[in-house]
Amino acid sequence: MCGVAGVYGAELDPAVGQQILASLAHRGPDGSGVFEDPSARLTLFHTRLAVLDPSPDGRQPMSAEGGRHVLTFNGEIYNFRQLRERLRARGHAFRTGTDTEVLLALYAEEGEHMLGLLDGIFAFALWDRPQRRLLLARDPSGVKPLYTLASADAFAFASELKALLPLPFLHPALDLQALAHYARYLWCPSPRSPMRGVDKMRPGEAILVHEGRVERRWSFAPEPADHGPDMAVRPDERAGPIAQRVRDALAAAVERQMVADVPLGAFLSGGLDSSAIAAFARRHASGRLQCFTIDFSAELARAEGVTRDLPFAERVARHLDVDLHVVRVGPEIAAELPRMIWHLDEPQADLAGLNVLLISRLARQHGIKVLLSGAGGDDIFSGYRRHRALALEPLWSRIPAALRRHIAALAEALPAGPAPLRRAHKLLTHVGLDPDARLAGYFEWQSAERIRALFRPEHRPTLTDEPLLDALAAMPAGLSPLQRALRLEQRYFLAEHNLNYTDKMSMAAGVETRVPFLDPALIRLAAGVPDRHRVRAGQTKWILKQAMRGLLPPEILHRPKTGFGVPLRAWLRGPLRPLLHDLLAPAAIARRGVFEPHAVARLLADHESGRGDHAYSLLALICVEIWCRQFLDGQGRPTPA
Repeated sequence: MCGVAGVYGAELDPAVGQQILASLAHRGPDGSGVFEDPSARLTLFHTRLAVLDPSPDGRQPMSAEGGRHVLTFNGEIYNFRQLRERLRARGHAFRTGTDTEVLLALYAEEGEHMLGLLDGIFAFALWDRPQRRLLLARDPSGVKPLYTLASADAFAFASELKALLPLPFLHPALDLQALAHYARYLWCPSPRSPMRGVDKMRPGEAILVHEGRVERRWSFAPEPADHGPDMAVRPDERAGPIAQRVRDALAAAVERQMVADVPLGAFLSGGLDSSAIAAFARRHASGRLQCFTIDFSAELARAEGVTRDLPFAERVARHLDVDLHVVRVGPEIAAELPRMIWHLDEPQADLAGLNVLLISRLARQHGIKVLLSGAGGDDIFSGYRRHRALALEPLWSRIPAALRRHIAALAEALPAGPAPLRRAHKLLTHVGLDPDARLAGYFEWQSAERIRALFRPEHRPTLTDEPLLDALAAMPAGLSPLQRALRLEQRYFLAEHNLNYTDKMSMAAGVETRVPFLDPALIRLAAGVPDRHRVRAGQTKWILKQAMRGLLPPEILHRPKTGFGVPLRAWLRGPLRPLLHDLLAPAAIARRGVFEPHAVARLLADHESGRGDHAYSLLALICVEIWCRQFLDGQGRPTPA
């Protein structure tokens, strides 16, 4: 795992190059490198976190074919050993133990068609000197990030947006539609980013650049939820055999992703997903598996209406006989919010990123460079509350539209309250919509209309982008509501939200995170599981729970779903309250010129009076202002804690 960047079509001042490398140093604390091709005005950068072959032979950018091809690569190719043997049979020789060298040899054989042969997580740029073409690619699930910047004469890319800031042809300005998405969903669908002109590559996307200009872009991967005939589940197949196949596929995925030449550990929250990963990882660990979790006080957990993870994580650790290391934190970590935004590159309003940062720091202190995560389990096996809500679709279709709209209006008037009331409010406020709008609405924290009302009047007419509705309209006919929801989960919520903060916050501590649930074979298998085996009698992830029977304690299998978050509402009443009122003060809002001060003041007043639960919307507005100060106003990286 590393940091990559590059510029094609422009000469760089050496001082700018050093700034780019410095901005990615946390992603690659084990070394850095630069490749230049002056004739093409091309420069490639790399910062290295050495996981495979940590010797100097693995340094990047790496060249092959006598310098014909040069690669700067971030990621892990899990099937690189199989690919290497195939390439050896074709006459290729290898001098390192890296997957980077295998990618170069594979390109020499297959060209851009190599992309369909890769099983892994990656974001890379490969320079084909004879063709004067630069090939960029991002893995199909979007585990590894890649940002791009195209001007009239030059093209640039980087693992993190902040690495593009030193470039003279970047003219920082806000993408207001992107800000509306952050306020509405807490994340922003690619290709948009908060900075106008900077795009996020889509998951499974490739770009070909010639003479500094984009020549072609395309998707090299199937839809994440599509499954192939090799893993297809028969419609009449019984649950028992399917569960066994899921167990075997997950076990194989974990084993494949434990390839490393450095110490490896695992996140362990005590939930089903992370516990399942730990159960299989312990079989292949060198010594006792080292697991890591986080704990908040019981008082804070009760205030937020959630269950503490620690007792469950301790139960799993005893059951599996693994070591468990705990980060115990309190409200003081709210002060890390500006640091989180800086590392995320985006005003992503979910403090779960702080959990990843603190756990990764602890892992690094224990000498662990690689952590296995349970991310993706909910997104391929149907683990969210909104998946249970889809079981009510037949009911809504039988209720007249006028009555549904009346129910929605009553729900809208409900005051903010404990967690069950908040969840009922979120479910019922969408029942008056048509099925596609209702499904897309489950991903919102505020409606599009309310978000537009927060912006200054002159900005509102431009905020019309509806990426989730567009995606639903483009889906093939015949998919069930749950299948349609899973496509949205994997393409948007997982890639743009969970995976973004998981990668950025772990790499901020110099730790690589791997996600076995997103193994391509497991995704294909999960996509074929019939809906009746996904959510049964209101129980989500039913088939995964059957697969893990006998391997995990029953109380872990049937533990209610809890988020990987923090007690945000309590913090907004406590340690975050001064920041809330400072950053969202009418004068501060007016100076930024994006939002309408009176509208923001009403939102804050409604929240503090209990007339509405706007905690995450307010956090989103705070994060936008922090991001603007860091990335537009020049405040830059927060000072060390």
